[in-house]
Amino acid sequence: MPELPEVEVTRRGLLPHLPGKTVAGVFWSGKRLRTVMPRALLRDEIQGRTIRTVDRRAKYLLIRMAGGAVLVLHLGMTGRLGIFPVQTPVARHDHLRLRLDDGMELRFNDSRRFGSVAVWPAARADACEQEFAGRQGIEPLGDHFHAENLIRLARNRRMPVKTFLMDSRIVAGIGNIYANEILFAARLSPWTAAGTLDFQQWQAIACNGREILLRAIEAGGSTIADFIGSSGQPGYFQLQLAVYGRKGEKCPRCQAGINKKILAGRATFFCPVCQQE
Repeated sequence: MPELPEVEVTRRGLLPHLPGKTVAGVFWSGKRLRTVMPRALLRDEIQGRTIRTVDRRAKYLLIRMAGGAVLVLHLGMTGRLGIFPVQTPVARHDHLRLRLDDGMELRFNDSRRFGSVAVWPAARADACEQEFAGRQGIEPLGDHFHAENLIRLARNRRMPVKTFLMDSRIVAGIGNIYANEILFAARLSPWTAAGTLDFQQWQAIACNGREILLRAIEAGGSTIADFIGSSGQPGYFQLQLAVYGRKGEKCPRCQAGINKKILAGRATFFCPVCQQE
């Protein structure tokens, strides 16, 4: 599943192409994604409107239109966005196409159809965004992702720290890949109860988390399976992964064998020596 870096890479890839362009037409495949395609709202609020900018919140892309409407996209597990000349043959899993006034199309392709498309109408966009923001946790690249705030959020919580970091209601955008990498860098066991960590440990999470996410963005994200950025190029951060997907390989710090266990239903990779509880 695309995580925060992959979504941010996609946003940055779209920025040179979308702002200032008008959506001349909207086309859909007729197939349902995770939610029903909002066809009427796409026609009434997006078609004929000019794109102002592209923002990101957690793992969501927010395409803001002149006039106030917002197109909200979630890539799900296999979703990807790309810009194509209008004459390019439509791919099998292209479920949404926005035809632009420069002869190009923004296409949302999603083979497993776990992604979603929503529209916040101009008249209610502010209220919709406030409600949406209230369901999201703090941004790992934002000003609130620091030790003092993390200690406050974790107070009296018994959940494992890995589960804490992956809970989008607490921290927005960190998925399984980067939770594994952040905890390895911070030398913390994924099973440690979040409420027991001290200031220095949360500081290690905050500093390493920010560094790892920024390095992943610069590398174009991690192409573990299906992620391809809006440029059509895969990400290469998987070549820098220290523990994720490396069961049985040597720890890059101590040379012990990397272990794999299941935590809260997710594959968890860790060094049993560097990350003792």
